Amino acid sequence: MTESEGDAVKMPKQNRRSHRLVAVTGATALLALAVHLGITAFNSHRKNRNKKDLQGSKVRVTLSASEIIKLADRVISKSKEVHDAVASVPLDKVTYMNVISPLAELEAQQFPLVQSCVFPKMVTTSDDVRKASAEAERRIDAHVLTCSMREDVYRVVKAFAMRGEWVNAEAKHYTQALMRDFERNGLNLTLTKREEMQRVRVHIDELSLRYIQNLREDCSFLVFTETELAGLPQEFLKSLDKADNGKLKVTLKSHHVAPVLELCKVGTTRKMVAVEYGKRCGEVNLSILEDLVQLRHKFARVLGYSNYAEYAVDHRMAKTPAKVYAFLEDISNSLANSATMELSMLKDLKKNEEGDFPFGVEDLLYYVKKAEEQQFDFDFGALKQYFPVNLVLSGVFKIVQDLFGLRFEEITDAEVWHSDVSIYSVFDLSSGELLGHFYLDMYTREGKYSHTCVVALQNGALSSNGSRQIPVALLISQFQKDVSGQPALLRFSEVVNLFHEFGHVVQHICNRASFSKFSGLGFDPDFVEVPAQVLENWCYESFSLKLISGFHQDITKPIKDEMCKSIKRWRYSFSALKMKQQILYCIFDQIIHSAENVDIVELFKHLHPTIMLGLPALEGVNPASRFPCSVIGYDASCYSRIWSEVFTADIFASKFHDSFLNQYAGMQFRNKVLAPGGSKEPIEVLTGFLGREPSTQTFIDSRSHY
Repeated sequence: MTESEGDAVKMPKQNRRSHRLVAVTGATALLALAVHLGITAFNSHRKNRNKKDLQGSKVRVTLSASEIIKLADRVISKSKEVHDAVASVPLDKVTYMNVISPLAELEAQQFPLVQSCVFPKMVTTSDDVRKASAEAERRIDAHVLTCSMREDVYRVVKAFAMRGEWVNAEAKHYTQALMRDFERNGLNLTLTKREEMQRVRVHIDELSLRYIQNLREDCSFLVFTETELAGLPQEFLKSLDKADNGKLKVTLKSHHVAPVLELCKVGTTRKMVAVEYGKRCGEVNLSILEDLVQLRHKFARVLGYSNYAEYAVDHRMAKTPAKVYAFLEDISNSLANSATMELSMLKDLKKNEEGDFPFGVEDLLYYVKKAEEQQFDFDFGALKQYFPVNLVLSGVFKIVQDLFGLRFEEITDAEVWHSDVSIYSVFDLSSGELLGHFYLDMYTREGKYSHTCVVALQNGALSSNGSRQIPVALLISQFQKDVSGQPALLRFSEVVNLFHEFGHVVQHICNRASFSKFSGLGFDPDFVEVPAQVLENWCYESFSLKLISGFHQDITKPIKDEMCKSIKRWRYSFSALKMKQQILYCIFDQIIHSAENVDIVELFKHLHPTIMLGLPALEGVNPASRFPCSVIGYDASCYSRIWSEVFTADIFASKFHDSFLNQYAGMQFRNKVLAPGGSKEPIEVLTGFLGREPSTQTFIDSRSHY
């Protein structure tokens, strides 16, 4: 059954700041913990008092519109001053202290100021502040682009790099990262080639924007009678507009398409919706995608790569498209037998319900849901009643503190941008050292960013004088508030998402890299999701499910054992077949960005039955309507999430599976994986933590034997 879907800063003993202890590690009674946190952790009624600065934080969270613009201009002015100073260093006089150190210090010091200008647009209720924040971001982005193209600074950094006089391994890695960034912008090329590269880049950006706009602005719809939409809930049907003939309009937007494909009992309706959804924007976007792919190849060739996939993967953990392709093929082939059995089960269900009509890709969602209803004795509507938001968060706090040797304290006298926002300081449990802070902005409100995410507000860094700047994070989510004394309840998918995003908070706070560039969320893009994905595992274990759950009318009654077992089994139901479908998209993405003059439509027609066990692509569908990730943001890197999931499975099974609050393993993870951040190569980090080379076998087994 599925749903819709160096050294830390020490806390001075004389500091009398008002704060609350959120939770104590160890075997604290669930009820005591839940009641304490339910009362204190989310108390949004702040008394009027003088607000204090947050210790160690340079982030400014309550700037006015005019202050944001003034700060942005000061940031740009200071940045230009430092870049000019570095550029003026004679090439025979370059040292770490006059070239690399000033750039690193600038990055660390200015990042929280930049974020002070930029993040308000995500959380403010003021239109003026939101507009000022967007304008500040535009100005800062333009300046950053200018800095990234400064040949004079590049020449000086290169002169230092050529000397090979490294202060330490991390400083070497940082310098090489600066060089890589400059050269990926073409600064090692002739002026003529740089100008060509820039023209191509502008054209790529224009086409990408047009592609996305076409999909967003598409207003296509289909009309159906209620009989043709049998199986969909009345609430959904009532939300649909009516056409002139009285039939119901189903738009080709995902919030309409997904429920139809998952719930509609009428096979012809499902197929019609799936086909038309796959034809959105027709030849227009297909032409744009074809042009984009060719322009990307051209861009990569100017930089000396054979194709765009080589350029896109070169700076990632995977390193080469050949390795990506081999990885995807290996996973796909290893899951073939399990996926075949799963597909056979779905075909039998369709035959029993609809007769001898052939099974198509448009039937997957509907019959997976039906199979899960038969196999698992629970529904997500009932499950939601066991996840009051305060109780879930208290459980997350306890798990994270116990596992990673941390202690959270709520700060009640620091400035916040809204009364819903709470702040927590994070301390090392053993030493009492202040590691960082995080803000929680949990509840939905008008004008707020509409998704759940973590924003780095200040990166950890070690300054040249030996002092450490601590990290500050912000977790934004969209939970509903308590209404009329009824606690806000979370869907299970929201619980998983909360664990995931809180994993990013821990990842940011526990980082110990010396350079802001490698701090917190500055991991290799193929590895950055691993810490968050690791923490998701606790959502599916009986121990932690009982800790984070309690019936909303009586929180002393957690989810029952049988329900916990069902949730764990459900996690990987039909996962081989689902993974094959993801791999289809990833291989398509790799091939079009690795080869020249590919017929995109024919490629998709060929790949679909090959990977999806004989299931053909729907007739007439346009693959360009289904792959926005190939157009913007994840071009030639759609594989990355599967890549990180493989390593996540290996980490959890190897180190945590037999002891979910194994603090030794948790501290090893904190010190060997989270602490280095992006300062080491991911494979070095993984091998150091696991004590061996990582393996794909755990991932394959988990999706073969659910």
